[in-house]
Amino acid sequence: MERPSVRLVLAVSLDGRLAPASGGAAQLGGAGDRHVLEQALAWSDAVLIGAGTLRAHRCTCLIHEQQLLAQRKQDGRPLQPTALVVSRSPDFCLEWPFFQQKLERHLLTPDRLSVEGFSVIHPLQASWETTLVELAALGFHRLVLLGGAGLCGSLLEADQVDELQLTLSPCLLGGRFSWIPIDGFSMPTALSQPDAWTLLSADRLSGSELVVRYGRSR
Repeated sequence: MERPSVRLVLAVSLDGRLAPASGGAAQLGGAGDRHVLEQALAWSDAVLIGAGTLRAHRCTCLIHEQQLLAQRKQDGRPLQPTALVVSRSPDFCLEWPFFQQKLERHLLTPDRLSVEGFSVIHPLQASWETTLVELAALGFHRLVLLGGAGLCGSLLEADQVDELQLTLSPCLLGGRFSWIPIDGFSMPTALSQPDAWTLLSADRLSGSELVVRYGRSR
């Protein structure tokens, strides 16, 4: 079976940072970024979220635009994509807004655990290739990757990201919070080649933001 299509969707500063140098949850994107984010969510069957990102924000992104919700309903799809949380230490607080959001929650973890708040538990396999094929078998054919950097890095190291959707926010943040890991990350040689990615689109958004989309050249 083929694996799902994986689209990484992030808003980043002009110097490629996810958050200010002081750290913490950050919302870099404006109204234009929110629109293209919701379009990506509407396209997807599920979103991949790292445990650190969930702990920082305590919720996940939802679709609010009525037209997008109506289209998903017309297509017979759940109104919100499933949340797939990746964690080796699932110690989440059930009082977080995430557990009150109206969506299906699954946990990807190395061991088949019983964790309150998640309807179904899926095992995280030894490789992303195997895990993604299993997710496709469960009906998740289009995935949006929302971070954080560690999760993005692990999928990029495995060369399992098919598309990059990056909104460039007109600011410089500095610091170490890049959208891919600074330490302990080995960029695959194939991804560093000039022809590794093909430009799909580049559109100006409101507030001088720019959203660029690149497809993996395979």
